[in-house]
Amino acid sequence: MDFRQLTYFIEVARCQSFTKASEKLHVSQPTLSKMVKNLEDDLAVELIDRSARQITLTDAGEIVLQEGQKIIESMGDLSNHLYDLMHLKRGKIKIGIPPLIDVLFFPRIIKGFKKLYPDIEIDLLERGGNKVMEEVREGLLDLGVVIMPDDETVYNCVPFHHDELNLFVHSGHRLAEREKVDMSELREEAFILFSEDFTLHDKVIEECNKAGYDPHIAYVSSQWDFISEMIGEELGISIFPQAIASKVNERLVKSVPIRPSIPWKLVTITKKGKYISKAAQVFIDFITDEQKNHV
Repeated sequence: MDFRQLTYFIEVARCQSFTKASEKLHVSQPTLSKMVKNLEDDLAVELIDRSARQITLTDAGEIVLQEGQKIIESMGDLSNHLYDLMHLKRGKIKIGIPPLIDVLFFPRIIKGFKKLYPDIEIDLLERGGNKVMEEVREGLLDLGVVIMPDDETVYNCVPFHHDELNLFVHSGHRLAEREKVDMSELREEAFILFSEDFTLHDKVIEECNKAGYDPHIAYVSSQWDFISEMIGEELGISIFPQAIASKVNERLVKSVPIRPSIPWKLVTITKKGKYISKAAQVFIDFITDEQKNHV
């Protein structure tokens, strides 16, 4: 078994497709199939059930996937340790961030960080919060910026920003001029939510459930600005952090505080037990200090 065989097999398992995996790895499908077959021959087990239309793993395949990911992660940690030793605060950081958090904070943060550390390359990947947590947990991202996770046993969490969630409605909506609104008053409204990859999707449903009802979800989107435009066309309401009020068309969309207040606590997350490069730690320290100074 060699490292490349294992890497190729893991990508096939993640994509659940030889075709998609070959595109991501930039290798031909026959080459990819041969590498996976060689891995099976080396281990003397069948890893993939090829009888189904969609790729499924055998029990042995599940074990190799789980343990193989640990090996890949360990090799990455080894490289990071050696790079830090040779280059100190130079390197590359892969950061997962939801678009809403990105637009509110990161243009300013990235500009300030690059002035201090021009040799650190930052790879920003926009994902929903749930997806960011999943990819940090799997070791695919160095860190993420998300709403405080319910389960802190998996992640190291560093507070980043605190805000409250507000109701966003069309300027002509019956609640647009209210000083505050209760979640219970939104029972009959059509909600426009982020897609299920986003933590805010789950949070809104949770708050509606606390108020005694399941929300009527009229539309979902992965783009906050598109949701805002739909509110402006009177297609529904949504719930965003209060800070986004400065980004919407105030002539068409109004922000109304919710009673009782719903906190929106942001943290940076890294995987517990995973090596954190000096570059990633410097970035976490920088955005934490920068946000404190900006408030």
